[in-house]
Amino acid sequence: MTQRRDFIKLSLAFVLAGMAMASLAQPAVTLLNVSYDPTRELYVEVNAAFSKHWKSRTGQNLTLQQSHGGSGKQARSIIDGLDADVATLALAGDTDALHKNGGWIPKDWQKRLPLNSSPYTSTIVLVVRQGNPKGIKDWDDLIRPDVKVITPNPKTSGGARWNYLAAWEFAKRKYGSEAKAKEFVATLYSNVPVLDTGARGSSVTFAQRAQGDVFISWENEAYLLEKEFGNKVDFIYPSLSILAEPAVTIVDKNVDRKGTRAVAQAYLEFLYTEEAQDIIGKHFYRPTSAKAQARYAKQFPKLNLFRIEDAFGGWDQAARLHFADGGTFDQIYSRR
Repeated sequence: MTQRRDFIKLSLAFVLAGMAMASLAQPAVTLLNVSYDPTRELYVEVNAAFSKHWKSRTGQNLTLQQSHGGSGKQARSIIDGLDADVATLALAGDTDALHKNGGWIPKDWQKRLPLNSSPYTSTIVLVVRQGNPKGIKDWDDLIRPDVKVITPNPKTSGGARWNYLAAWEFAKRKYGSEAKAKEFVATLYSNVPVLDTGARGSSVTFAQRAQGDVFISWENEAYLLEKEFGNKVDFIYPSLSILAEPAVTIVDKNVDRKGTRAVAQAYLEFLYTEEAQDIIGKHFYRPTSAKAQARYAKQFPKLNLFRIEDAFGGWDQAARLHFADGGTFDQIYSRR
């Protein structure tokens, strides 16, 4: 009996030693997610959930790092050598730059995941002071001389580009021409006292520094401001806005060099799972799964939204016309 107990103890010791060796054989891995400004809180929770999922699946410890800033600026940082494993930027146009400037990703990157690699959507809304003292109801109120507008710089911020294009399309439809739209947007930007580099910077300018009468904002950022400054801000859905479809990709050159392709791919696929879709809805982004959409239906009203492909012919065309050096934004803003 004693020999049997000793044998069991010895066997258990070998099992534990084997588990320890297996653990040592699975070195910890680190991933860097380079994202845009308002996704900080979202990815804190997503990263914790995926790290737990990856550990249970593989036994491997995973450290997920985050980098946030204006979407265009973040794309430039990757091109300049920031060691991103995944890019989760505000718009596909910024992600396309990773292909055009150094071939960091393939041209067809957007076909590698469902829904054009967009695991969630969002839109643009208008955040005002509590009680809406300026009586702002729609985009055309933003060109009044008594209204100061807070919005980021579309040269560096993806969110700012969505803002700009939403205002442009509203004016084009209301006033009937591209020329009138250009005049409208020029007047709007003449009411902007400061252009921050990213959406979170503009959020701080509006909510904490108390500048401006209205903040053109991501929908999720508006909810976060309402949650944090509920007694100071309200937000309004305009009559027309844009369907924002932020897209995600692995950064091929980096993951292949670092040997992190499998975990980076699994990380992005995780964003489409029901667990992650629930986190997405909780953080006020619009989920894409039917179950999560039903769960958060009361939170997200149905809106009159247009797609960039329909109004502007896609991001390439919009970027060339409006945001390239010498484009319409430079033309209207250089007049100030």
